[in-house]
Amino acid sequence: MTRKLASFLLVVAALSLAAMAQTPATPAAAPAPAPAAQTPDGPVGTKIGIINIQAAIMNTNEGAREFEALEKKFEPKRAELQTAKAEIDKLQTQLNNQSATLNDSARKSLIDSIESKQKVLQRNFEDAQADWANQQNDIANRIGGKMMEVLEKYAAQNGYAVVLDVSTQQSPVLWANAGTNITKAIVDAYNAQSNVPASAPTPSASAPKAPAARSTTRPATVKGCAQAVGEAF
Repeated sequence: MTRKLASFLLVVAALSLAAMAQTPATPAAAPAPAPAAQTPDGPVGTKIGIINIQAAIMNTNEGAREFEALEKKFEPKRAELQTAKAEIDKLQTQLNNQSATLNDSARKSLIDSIESKQKVLQRNFEDAQADWANQQNDIANRIGGKMMEVLEKYAAQNGYAVVLDVSTQQSPVLWANAGTNITKAIVDAYNAQSNVPASAPTPSASAPKAPAARSTTRPATVKGCAQAVGEAF
């Protein structure tokens, strides 16, 4: 790469010398600089910025309030699923401890009861998970739409030509200087425009979770379902 750059610079220097030899002794007047292109909000920018749009949505006053309310809304459903899981665990323990002493009919009845409750728990969990994800996405889309207006205005006023979202693993950005990150600035601008006050912190309040697309992976067992109950809500 260094040799190519050196060769390129030599070519540029040679062309520059040739041009100077053909240039009259009296230099021509330099042309007036072209006026900068304008937008309704200011001149067209040249800076590049990055933003974690998911974090920005969550950390607005409005986003924090909405996601905290969603957490509280799903607390009864979470408790219901955990109670159902505990009941299945109790029956499974009973089967394990008494399997050798139960007759075939009693053993089959207990196994059928466990399997039936497992199916109900699985179905209820999947329904709750889908409802949770849909309501998360509704919040994210509603706030995200308003945030795009804030972002466009901020970018135009501050000379940004491009702003890249780095909130997903599919982001093409491999590295960026911290000074290019405008996430906090957009959150502050959004809060100022929305006039939604910050929520008072409470010791029992759960931290809002990032909006997520609905998962297509289903737990294969009640153990997997119970683990997902704790992680998804």
